[in-house]
Amino acid sequence: MVPRFDPVIHAPLRLQICALLSAADDIEFAVVREETEVSDSVLSKHLKQLEEAGYLKLRKGTVSSRQRTWLSLTSDGRRAFAAHVQELTRLAAVATPVAE
Repeated sequence: MVPRFDPVIHAPLRLQICALLSAADDIEFAVVREETEVSDSVLSKHLKQLEEAGYLKLRKGTVSSRQRTWLSLTSDGRRAFAAHVQELTRLAAVATPVAE
């Protein structure tokens, strides 16, 4: 995997979403909303951008007569997130420490 800075993932909320999803097979929309502390509409906007990039898959289903949505990273999404984190780590390692 080649380290790659990904502008789709880099936005703070999308980076947080990808980090949450990278640790699980799938997570319910409501859980991601609670963890990121944003509204449904804000979360949906960012999820759409990840989905359009091919990084996110949505699955809908019914639980106890209520519609639910689960989110998961695609294989491409997992690779892109890992490469982005690797690039951020590389950049942090070459950063000049700030003198106090």
